[in-house]
Amino acid sequence: MDAQLLAFVAVAAGMVALPGADFTVVVRNALASRRSGLATAVGVAGGLVVHTALAVAGLAAVLVTMPVLFRTVQFLGGAYVLYLGLSGLYAMRRRATAGAGAGAGEEDPGRAVPGAGRSLRQGFLTNALNPKAPVLFLSLLPQFVPDGAAPLPRTLLLASVVVMLALVWFPAVALLVDRLGRWLRRPRTARAIEGGSGSALTALGVVLVTGPLLH
Repeated sequence: MDAQLLAFVAVAAGMVALPGADFTVVVRNALASRRSGLATAVGVAGGLVVHTALAVAGLAAVLVTMPVLFRTVQFLGGAYVLYLGLSGLYAMRRRATAGAGAGAGEEDPGRAVPGAGRSLRQGFLTNALNPKAPVLFLSLLPQFVPDGAAPLPRTLLLASVVVMLALVWFPAVALLVDRLGRWLRRPRTARAIEGGSGSALTALGVVLVTGPLLH
């Protein structure tokens, strides 16, 4: 393995592990069930496949150089993240009412467990509609293509590394949350986490939605 590839693996690992909307959605769904968390993690990796494929095909460059198209994607992505955040806050409030009579160590009876298909879709859309990903890939991948090397095979390799890292990191997060589930799923703790994740997604969604309006 060459030095540039090793350096890319380190940079990409930090990029994938950086907390954001993907991380928040995986944690939130993993609180509901291990299956839901793992499905969300796979969905996030699927969204990365879309971004890496676009980068390899050069379509990301088109998206970045067309402000109207970029801002449209930014608005749609922000609207979806905002929807997830508001849905999480509403669900937290509903569960708080339903679980008002639960004991401190009991599971929350108002907790709804999203299906694997829905969780997979949430993970995929959260990542695929992230407007910052094309810019990131477009600016990052070329930096690790050695002079004189064929761009396409190298870019495919780098893109594959990102997807593989995501397939390791996000399922690991889901499994860790599930492992700590007995404590994390206590009504008070779960509602605090869900409130925090819902607020974070809502704030991020507002920033993304209003971003196009500020340009």
